[in-house]
Amino acid sequence: MSETPLLPAAMTPECPVCPGYPPMLGEARLLDDAELAESLARTMSRWDGASDLWLFGYGSLIWNPGMPAAETVRARVRGYHRGLYLWSRVNRGTPEQPGLVLALDRGGSCTGMAFRLEGEGAGPHLEALWRREMPMGSYRPAWLPCWLADGRRIEALAFVMRRDVPTYTGKLSDDIIKAVLGCARGRYGTTLDYVCRTVQALRECGMPDRALEALLRRCV
Repeated sequence: MSETPLLPAAMTPECPVCPGYPPMLGEARLLDDAELAESLARTMSRWDGASDLWLFGYGSLIWNPGMPAAETVRARVRGYHRGLYLWSRVNRGTPEQPGLVLALDRGGSCTGMAFRLEGEGAGPHLEALWRREMPMGSYRPAWLPCWLADGRRIEALAFVMRRDVPTYTGKLSDDIIKAVLGCARGRYGTTLDYVCRTVQALRECGMPDRALEALLRRCV
């Protein structure tokens, strides 16, 4: 995985004073191996372990899927939309200056990329995906109806935001987002870089996210 290297702590910019930021999130707890395995097994209980399966990517999975795909197709899910709804205390921020990452929240629709994984040998890739997406259990893995650009309708595995966890942001003001984009940095780089890469990838795939682009114009 090629990620922007971290700046030394002394070079991290100070966040502007902004009511509501940083949020009070409490202590973070990582899921242990047993909890991750149980979550994966529960989600995949409907899979026969051999058939190909689909994954819907709407954020960094678009430009960094981290696994081989037998087929990659533009796609859309309905009933959920993409937004910066998840506080990130490790990957794109710190406990002191949390960053933001994208999540699916209820309402609307969302374009993204659907990846078909071959059933044979998929197990290790799914385990790696769970370690990447589910370290704190902030998402709810779900099988969503997904419409591919070529007209096929499939069910695809996606990670939906849980609204019952402290890391769910709800609707944030532009002032808070501006503060985050100006200073939040984690082990994989800045929130700003993450959002810009996603915006660029969506444009290159021919499905620009106008709302996310407008947010960048307002807040950067």
